[in-house]
Amino acid sequence: MVGGLNKLLFQEAKKYIPAGVNSPVRAFKAVGGIPLFIKKAKGSKIYDVENNSYIDYCMSWGALILGHVHPLVIKQVKNVIIKGTSFGAPTKIETDLAKQICKAFPSIEKIRFVNSGTEATMSAIRLARGYTGKNKIIKFAGCYHGHADYLLVQAGSGLTTFRSMFNVQRSMSLGVPKDFIKHTIVLPYNDLNAVKKVVKKYQKYIACIIVEPVAANMGVVLPKEDFLKGLREICNQYKIVLIFDEVITGFRLAYGGAQEFFKLNADLTCLGKIIGGGFPIGAFGGKKEIMRLLAPDGAVYQAGTLSGNPVGVNAGFATLKILQNRNIYKRLEEKTNVLCSGIIENAKKTGVNIFVNRIGSMFTVFFIDKKEVHNYQRALKSNTQQYKKFFHKMLEEKIYFPPSQFEASFLSVAHTEKDIEKTIKVSYDVFRKI
Repeated sequence: MVGGLNKLLFQEAKKYIPAGVNSPVRAFKAVGGIPLFIKKAKGSKIYDVENNSYIDYCMSWGALILGHVHPLVIKQVKNVIIKGTSFGAPTKIETDLAKQICKAFPSIEKIRFVNSGTEATMSAIRLARGYTGKNKIIKFAGCYHGHADYLLVQAGSGLTTFRSMFNVQRSMSLGVPKDFIKHTIVLPYNDLNAVKKVVKKYQKYIACIIVEPVAANMGVVLPKEDFLKGLREICNQYKIVLIFDEVITGFRLAYGGAQEFFKLNADLTCLGKIIGGGFPIGAFGGKKEIMRLLAPDGAVYQAGTLSGNPVGVNAGFATLKILQNRNIYKRLEEKTNVLCSGIIENAKKTGVNIFVNRIGSMFTVFFIDKKEVHNYQRALKSNTQQYKKFFHKMLEEKIYFPPSQFEASFLSVAHTEKDIEKTIKVSYDVFRKI
């Protein structure tokens, strides 16, 4: 178990920071124990304050597809940071990054940068409401779209840990009035018939459908065949704005994100994580006819003091230039397949019930019987106590998985064959122990 200096720092942090962390899942509430305090990182490894190194499968929750401290990204950041960290005025690099993203996503004709995924989804929904003149939105149980008040209903990510505290008919957070969520309709992920029934009944009131094209905040859950295509057809038929939350899948599943991977387009797209190269960033973009409503051109207001920050934008620009080599995605998929296949085989050998959902370079090991995990309700049947044991046993062997059953794991360009071989070997011993 983690202890020593990590423990002392955690005790000190809790005196000044709620739960000692600045984002809930970092507190290890879902798995117990003491969180790691990270001192540095490089490649596929993170190093805690006690100088222990760990193979990292969180990768800053998917943001670091190139690995930690990629030399070309760091070089770009160093070159720009000595010239200034924030101007509150336009820079050329903002346009360069915007152009790069628009080329990668044909559905994005114009884009605006913000500072987080939460800002991106919040702004996209406001824009959809302004464009349609309607108020209601459809989201899916287990999909997390940031912590805007009206989206904290059956949301995934860290909220899943606290689900027993709340009735599903209300927000999963205190401090959110019922009136704030009365226009939010929550449906089961992958249930196209439920969408059809609700849209037919409330078509006059629904502004948008927002969805993670691949859910990654209840663990990785893949869309069933024709689910996303079906949403696209419904939105076309009833003139509803389709929003893809690609904060995680954007530039992760493919260079053009889930839309390239599944060969379909959204009306609005939300991005984050990878487009900042490890720095805080978010963005939303889409059709010109919708984006023209944004202030100051239109009457839908959105603003941000640090939006388009030159440091984050330069890091993102350098990252996307590297990712233009499409062979990167093929190699990532191959490495992830080897890793997941090895873990599955070891679970079979040791008689441990798991189900692994994988797509591209993201995956989740669900501790559950061998039936597929295709929605939030199914994910919640996972044996979280067994995952807790798995997490800590892997951690003892210096392998860092997400500190929650309901988060995604990620590979990066920096993960080596040696990393994967060690992880597979260790997983066998861990499965035997648990």
